Amino acid sequence: MPSDDGSLTGYRAGLHVEMEQRGAWPEDSPWLREAFAALPRDRFAPDRLWRWDGWAYVPVDREDDPGGWAAELYAGVDAPAVTQLTGGLPSSSLSAPSVVSDMLDSLRVEPGHRVWDVGTGQGWSAALAAWRAGPGLVVTTEVDERLAAFARARLADAGLDVEAAAGDGTGGGLPGGGRVDRLHATYAVEIVPWSWVEAVRPGGRIVYPWGRLGYVALTVADDGAAHGWVHGLAQFMGDRHGPAQPSSGPAAYARVRGGAEPEACRPLDRDPAGLEDWHLRFALRVAVPDAVLFTDRSGGGPTTVVHDGDRSWAEIRQDGGGGPSLSQGGPRRIGDELVAAWSQWEELGRPELYDYGVTVTADSQWAWQGDQDTGPRWPIGGLDPGAR
Repeated sequence: MPSDDGSLTGYRAGLHVEMEQRGAWPEDSPWLREAFAALPRDRFAPDRLWRWDGWAYVPVDREDDPGGWAAELYAGVDAPAVTQLTGGLPSSSLSAPSVVSDMLDSLRVEPGHRVWDVGTGQGWSAALAAWRAGPGLVVTTEVDERLAAFARARLADAGLDVEAAAGDGTGGGLPGGGRVDRLHATYAVEIVPWSWVEAVRPGGRIVYPWGRLGYVALTVADDGAAHGWVHGLAQFMGDRHGPAQPSSGPAAYARVRGGAEPEACRPLDRDPAGLEDWHLRFALRVAVPDAVLFTDRSGGGPTTVVHDGDRSWAEIRQDGGGGPSLSQGGPRRIGDELVAAWSQWEELGRPELYDYGVTVTADSQWAWQGDQDTGPRWPIGGLDPGAR
């Protein structure tokens, strides 16, 4: 690993200042400031990063362009750094500093806790957890053996006693068996593996990215079930062995629509600009979990484009003289599903994303709003036979 050439000191300091200015340092976890300073993200970054140039990902090599490499790595508190491509698409990254900090705050790691970090990547989150928990108390698993070996070397270079094992954290259990106090996942799953719940002691916590959008903090109850609230917004790479998540962006939409003309068009009784509200976006993610939304600004005005990754699509736009409209096509009317979920969100009083939670039992999983027992609920992955 190349030595610090001095320029990284300024980037590290800049990150801390930006975190301060943004209010991104969690008040309840002051240890994170010290951990970030002791274990800066550049110590866990590979010598090649990948930058999106508007058309494709291009390499940024530390040896050839140290300034560009550092700028890519420290692009901002909300900016991840792509560290690996598979088939031309990102398959591993160093997550955005603000998200790493917020998720570890939600994990509530204390000294002496045993922690399972699922999805090692480059090892940075495992390193931060180990800084807090203590030597020999963190085990991290990574399905990609090359990444596991890389992280193992970087963790050792940092002087940390962390077990970094190659293995499938979704389909397998905790290496060595037993139970942990905290489980921290760094890749997205729609359905929480029951093996995760079984691996955590009652009273322990599981923090994980939930599908396409958001992350959740669950607490394991004495009866073995797990319940908890949504803690924030983030988008993570999905489980490599799980169902493929529909991609966002114009190219994915074009593949789904395939040049087809709309099969149904109608006026819309609401302002499409409302879809810029991320609390609404999250509510739609809960109610129509396979719907991908993005805003296309390439035309005369913003158009919200929706698709299901298969054959169904919709466009919501503010027409110049005719008012808002909805056009859609494919075997399902995904635009109508979205508008119905939008109406339900309004009827519920426009709740914030933090008003939603998730319950996981051995045979069912569901999201809920307001109250896990009496509030409205939505099945996750078809695993809730009592959804209403």
